[in-house]
Amino acid sequence: MSEKKYVVAIDQGTTSSRAIVFDLEGTPVSSHQMEHEQIYPQPGWVEHNPMEIWSRTQDVVREAISTNGVKADAIGAVGITNQRETTVVWEKATGKPIYNAIVWQCMRTQDFCAKWQKMEGWEKKVNDLTGLVISPYFSGTKIKWILDHVPGARDRAAKGEILFGNIDTWVIWNLTGGPNGGVHVTDVTNASRTLLMNIETLKWDKEMMEFLDVPEAMLPAIKPSSFVYGHTVKSGPFGAEIPVAGDLGDQQAALFGQTCYDKGEAKNTYGTGCFMLLNIGDKPVRSKNGLLTTVAYGLEEGKATYALEGSIAITGAAIQWLRDNLRLFDDAPDSEWFAKKVADSGGIYFVPAFSGLYAPYWDMSARGAIVGLTRYITKEHIIRATLESICYQTRDVQAAMDADSGVPLKALKVDGGAVKNSLLMQMQADVLGVPVVRPVVSETTALGAAYAAGLATGLWKSLDELRKHWKVDREFDPLMVAEKREELYSGWKKAIEKSKGWID
Repeated sequence: MSEKKYVVAIDQGTTSSRAIVFDLEGTPVSSHQMEHEQIYPQPGWVEHNPMEIWSRTQDVVREAISTNGVKADAIGAVGITNQRETTVVWEKATGKPIYNAIVWQCMRTQDFCAKWQKMEGWEKKVNDLTGLVISPYFSGTKIKWILDHVPGARDRAAKGEILFGNIDTWVIWNLTGGPNGGVHVTDVTNASRTLLMNIETLKWDKEMMEFLDVPEAMLPAIKPSSFVYGHTVKSGPFGAEIPVAGDLGDQQAALFGQTCYDKGEAKNTYGTGCFMLLNIGDKPVRSKNGLLTTVAYGLEEGKATYALEGSIAITGAAIQWLRDNLRLFDDAPDSEWFAKKVADSGGIYFVPAFSGLYAPYWDMSARGAIVGLTRYITKEHIIRATLESICYQTRDVQAAMDADSGVPLKALKVDGGAVKNSLLMQMQADVLGVPVVRPVVSETTALGAAYAAGLATGLWKSLDELRKHWKVDREFDPLMVAEKREELYSGWKKAIEKSKGWID
């Protein structure tokens, strides 16, 4: 048998699935990526086809491991990272979903959540029990919606005939055999995004399950983020039995891949949405400023490292909207070229509240707005304002994080596809007023899943060993004077107010 030289990470995201092969230095060797369909049945509703996601996952794995002639017997472990709250419910016996996956961005449970928020004591109780807020964002109300709307689903769920999982659970179950003995499991990071896990005990919470009427029989087992859950089957895309040994939600995986293992270290991931996480250690401190308390990662049963998280729903998705809906350019990277053609955004602000406002506002009735328009404005100004909106939303979260932690941010580690846009990174440094640090490996979400899998299987021995692999590509220092920064940010706050409360 060949020496184990590689770890494969499957990164199943909101718009695409990819597989990346890493060597034991944490360097990408090969990768493949494929997009999947975004389904919009009604305004504010977003779905995916789980069978398409599983098909794409198999395709990208096969392509990634064949590109450079990587042999299956040289792969020591497989790690999974995923789009967290996106919810799948499927038949245990057949592997057939009973409904499309309801995506984390989907707003269909907004009315239920609005009524829930008005029930006395529940907002505080939800935050105390789960670290989260009452919102359509999380899995719990999506599961409830499926059980309420698919005939017979609730009875079948109580009997264990149908199973729930976020996308990590769905992929692992299929990789390990599906209807023929697939492992039904999730990790503490994904479980912490369901509204169903107790943030203190790291177990499913009886009170939350009872309120949302979700039977425990349909829920996966909760395990650490670095753990051998099972093995891939020979009939699957790897063609061999390989330990599936890492599982983290995408934002936690990025924190892990950025080696933010010490309390006080933070990262921001630029993807479909934008997510800043701050390591707060082994106690789940609650936010007083609109942030979420979430599990950062767990390396042992019953123990976890926690994070404060600022979740922004629409960042890269706004660039995608300019491309696909408005057809202002052909490829997302072109946004940088167009934005450079103007010196500023011409006085306009774009608030991309397509799914409401997430952290730190949590206003599900907000909607997108472009304010300050005059006849002077060109498409280049709109594109630049869209990039700026990413930076302003990140500053909103950073301000809340500073207030909660009492420790001002000194520098921000960044990752995700959009960090290749150097104009955006310079804008971010200017808006924050602190250096922005881009690593050599920008796809740290996949890297974090690989690290977790390699740790569980002994390919890497410690967190200290992983720290040594992290390297800086470029640091962006702020160039904007403080007065200008505050003036522009004041305009952003005014624009935010215009977008709030749009839906009655």
